[in-house]
Amino acid sequence: MNEKIVCQKCVHYYVTWEQNRPHGCKAYGFKSKVMPSIVVKQNSGIECTFYNPKQRK
Repeated sequence: MNEKIVCQKCVHYYVTWEQNRPHGCKAYGFKSKVMPSIVVKQNSGIECTFYNPKQRK
């Protein structure tokens, strides 16, 4: 994938409003303190495979 992953621009990203875990990923099903793409890269060693940019209207 040549496109830079920006979680906030992904259809699977959401804000949890939880102070300790403000970032969520619907595709992977978790919440975290840091961006989900960073967690995925740290734990799997590969870039997020579910990244799907939101379509602008």
